[in-house]
Amino acid sequence: MSFTVFADGSANLPKTMLEGITLLPCTYTVDGEQRVYHGDVDSFDGHAFYEELRNGRDIRTSLLNTRLFLDHFTPVLEKGRDVIYVAMSSGISGTYNAAVLAARELMDRFKDRFVHIVDSLGCGFGNGLLATRAARLSEEGTDVREAARILNEEVPHTCQYFTVDDLNFLKRTGRVSGASAAIGTVLNIKPILFGDATGHIISCMKTRGRKKAIEALVTKYKEKKLDLQDQPVCISHGDCLEDAQQLADMVSAVTPGIPLTVCQHEPFSGSHVGPGMLALFFRGKER
Repeated sequence: MSFTVFADGSANLPKTMLEGITLLPCTYTVDGEQRVYHGDVDSFDGHAFYEELRNGRDIRTSLLNTRLFLDHFTPVLEKGRDVIYVAMSSGISGTYNAAVLAARELMDRFKDRFVHIVDSLGCGFGNGLLATRAARLSEEGTDVREAARILNEEVPHTCQYFTVDDLNFLKRTGRVSGASAAIGTVLNIKPILFGDATGHIISCMKTRGRKKAIEALVTKYKEKKLDLQDQPVCISHGDCLEDAQQLADMVSAVTPGIPLTVCQHEPFSGSHVGPGMLALFFRGKER
């Protein structure tokens, strides 16, 4: 490994995809009680978590702070190794900026070392897939500065589209207005959302009903995908496995044999999109 790769719990990675990646913990509170999520999505009880959201529990998240990055990066640099950290989008969290501040301080202290923070402009597998790419580059012995350049160029090609089942969770976090959420709920409107070029979550289309929303995600995949058999596709869901499997089957029909991962969506960003969220991640021509 030519450098050390860091990600955090928001990367949504199962154990099979974690080789060569060090995860940083994320924290959130449930009715004021703090919980620590270490990033092991395989052990995450998604059903229990999303049931808490369904039952009206007050779940809040906090950004990763600069001290956390200093504490985890410093021992690596002291051993003479460089660091790449793949962060959640700067458009939806202050975590990226906190990591940049830590990187600047550390490179002032360790003049011969390099610390690079990748702004994934995404979340969930949107930064997880970039972290796995970073781990492969490190394993191949790629120079850390060259790896940083490659990863930055990969960001615009990391596609992430998702739909939600309940617009009220987006209303709570300011993604849609209260009036839009109310009207959308009555009319059974299911928006298709994505991370734009600045990393902000925006709607690219609206559908009527869950079935049409899933079909729309597949349409986006057809439009944007690259014709590469070895490019992984990932699907995460907010406790709606049956819908996730249906989406997986439809994607597999478009590209037979494509490597495909399906798992629960992690809690750190899951609290903002709610139960029934269904997301599709893949490498594409453009966002």
